[in-house]
Amino acid sequence: MSNPVETHWSSLMRAANGGDEGAYRRLLSELAPAIRAKIRAKAARYGLSGADVEDAVQETLLAIHVKRGTWREDEPIRPWVFAIAGYKIVDQMRRRYRHAEVDIADFTEILPAQAEPDPTTSTDMDRVVARLTGRAGEIVRAIGMEGASVGEASQRFGMSEGAVRVALHRGLRKLADLRASMVA
Repeated sequence: MSNPVETHWSSLMRAANGGDEGAYRRLLSELAPAIRAKIRAKAARYGLSGADVEDAVQETLLAIHVKRGTWREDEPIRPWVFAIAGYKIVDQMRRRYRHAEVDIADFTEILPAQAEPDPTTSTDMDRVVARLTGRAGEIVRAIGMEGASVGEASQRFGMSEGAVRVALHRGLRKLADLRASMVA
């Protein structure tokens, strides 16, 4: 018997990937509390602050946005979402405790997915992202294409992490608008 929440989230993600912005907003607003609870439980064991938890939640939501095309519709969405959250809390702990040791057993439920070829080539991505101008374009390139973290981008561009997240969100929103205008 399938989990009704799982089924609901999966249907919202399918609709979102099909272009339904309302479904996407509902999905993110429903995922945020579940992600926050999962991250808070892990963070409490390692003494991370509420700000660390919120940073990890925001980074998880951004990663879901950036990587939502990688979710396989025939797979459950909850493990995919919580795997991303797990990676983000580990990233947060690494930043916070550069020299601390973390027992890997706490993260055994997070297994890496099999590598699959990227459906887009870098030249396609370069061409699309080139349509973004200004700092938002630079930040989308740094985080989305080069793999920089929000903290690294913050240092590179001399901005607060919050300002980087806002610029990233605006850049991704602009890309979504460009995509919508190309499809329409």
